[in-house]
Amino acid sequence: MNTSDHALAMAAAGGDSAAFAALLERSYDRLFGLCFRLTGARDQAEDLTQDICLSLPAKLPGFRGDAQFSTWLYRVAVNAAHDRRRRASSHAKAATGWGDWEVARQADIAQGAARQDWLSGAMAALPDDLRDTLALTLGDDLTHGEAAAVLGISEGTVSWRLSEVRKRLRAMAEQETTT
Repeated sequence: MNTSDHALAMAAAGGDSAAFAALLERSYDRLFGLCFRLTGARDQAEDLTQDICLSLPAKLPGFRGDAQFSTWLYRVAVNAAHDRRRRASSHAKAATGWGDWEVARQADIAQGAARQDWLSGAMAALPDDLRDTLALTLGDDLTHGEAAAVLGISEGTVSWRLSEVRKRLRAMAEQETTT
């Protein structure tokens, strides 16, 4: 099918289920890759990707076509990841103080996170804004301009964030080699 993403998105927004299916088929792998980089864990990425796919029919009428569909979809993904992090943080705060069971559960979560590969662990240690910027530019090779459009910031801010990421990753690597 040679139909553009924009045309498919507009048709899907109008209720065309075949256009929606074609759009998901084209975008799913890239969306999952971004969700994996945003979450750092396969199971969380799968859940986040599915949540986004389920919410797309309601969100597609909001696609105005001002930007590329992929840019719009990445913005939806970044927002969904932020929402998920906020919910997880709220749940963690609410669970604090539940005794030995909660302490053991938190220890299990910490051990699982420690076993992730180095880059996923390093990305998880970064602040959300730096992690999101790295996730967008790392795997999908978005330009600084495209990443800036997804994040709603300037290209200069994207460049600064990537410089900050490199500095922090370098420091983490040096710390690991000295300990």
